[in-house]
Amino acid sequence: MGSATALNMIDMIGVGPFITIPLIISAMGGPQAMLGWILGAFFAICDGLVWAELGSTFPGSGGSYRYLKEIYGPNCWGRFLSFLFVWQLSFSAPLSIASGCIGLSRYASYLWHPLEHTNFVRTFHSPFGALEITLLVTPATFLAIATCLFCVFLLYRRIQVIGQLSKLLWLGVLGTIGWVIFSGVTHFNSARAFDFPQHAFTLNSGFFLGLGSAMLVAAYDYWGYYNVCFLGDEIQDPARTIPRALIYSIIIVAVLYIVMNISILGVVPWRELDAAAKSDTRFYVVSVMMERLYGPWAGRIASILIMWTALASVFSLLLGYSRVPYAAALDGNYFRAFARVHPDFHIPDVSLLALGAVASLFCFLRLVDVIAALVVIRITIQFLLQTVGIIVLRCRRPELPRPFRMWLYPLPALLATVGFAYVLIERPEASKEIRYAIVLLIAGTLVYLIRAYRQHQWPFAIPAADQGAL
Repeated sequence: MGSATALNMIDMIGVGPFITIPLIISAMGGPQAMLGWILGAFFAICDGLVWAELGSTFPGSGGSYRYLKEIYGPNCWGRFLSFLFVWQLSFSAPLSIASGCIGLSRYASYLWHPLEHTNFVRTFHSPFGALEITLLVTPATFLAIATCLFCVFLLYRRIQVIGQLSKLLWLGVLGTIGWVIFSGVTHFNSARAFDFPQHAFTLNSGFFLGLGSAMLVAAYDYWGYYNVCFLGDEIQDPARTIPRALIYSIIIVAVLYIVMNISILGVVPWRELDAAAKSDTRFYVVSVMMERLYGPWAGRIASILIMWTALASVFSLLLGYSRVPYAAALDGNYFRAFARVHPDFHIPDVSLLALGAVASLFCFLRLVDVIAALVVIRITIQFLLQTVGIIVLRCRRPELPRPFRMWLYPLPALLATVGFAYVLIERPEASKEIRYAIVLLIAGTLVYLIRAYRQHQWPFAIPAADQGAL
């Protein structure tokens, strides 16, 4: 169980908390934005209980792909929804990977400030104004793309070598978090950390809109708590281990994140963080913090360590996500090309290269847009289907063995659904990312229906009696 918890934490802790604190502070305009972290942890636990029950009920590998098939029926709606899951992952996974690459380039800007120079920024609108996209080109953009391609290069080899690289990268992640927390706690200034602006807790529309934006960023940072569910076949006693690893990892990481971010606020004034988010520059918060505590040398070391952390995050994400379209293609429920395996290295090379290419393109987007689009797409096409689906499964198959039963059922599933809906709707300009998700959903539905028609699959499947006649 300890190994599974540690593995889950490795997937949860990436570059996110080091690059998003300016965004979460700017969302609410002050330290009260830490409410986003706290509520984010609460809803992560609620959703974690959903994953825990599903993971113990269906303890094999596959995660959401398998759960959606089982909940909604493998030969009808479940086949369609599991396809949609892989379809959205083909876009949301590159967004997640791109966020890590952009994070690395932001900290590289601390070491060489010319990387922040803006060469091109422009917002493009669709012909009817339904969609818009902002492209941002700086020298750091090309470093982000190079990071993505470098990780693809590292992964383009045998899996045994990849495992050794993962352990080496993880050591840098642990060391970075430990140093940041120790430095922040030992130099903590409570007056600076809790310098709330006037009317910080006035419960008006601005407060609730800001809280929704803060929770969206927090959701991005906490995500990964479910990754152990994708590895059920490789875990001993998964029906018992998966639920515990999920719950323990969420609690431990939540404590680490909250302590780390409050300690940063005790060193770097929140108004400075707010200005960084609004200017889309100077996101290297930890480097600034270390420079002020120990001198320029510490800032440079912090930048290098966090760049290491970002590289580990991108490496891990590419490794894990590249296996999902591959597995779906083997199951006959995704494009056949993704089932290809490299003849020498025995890795799903088409899936790996495709995700790397799309992630490189997404590096031209702004960090705030990447995170918002990623979270909204996943909530709409994956998470809500599961939180509602677990109730559907209980009603449809009450006799199903459930080694772990959600505590206080159905309250956690209902609360997680409410939390996800709040993040989707209660934000400034929330409709922008929702439109992205709707377009992706419509496109995925059309692609599925065309494939199903050509292959005589649901809902165009030929009845068994007719097949016999043929």
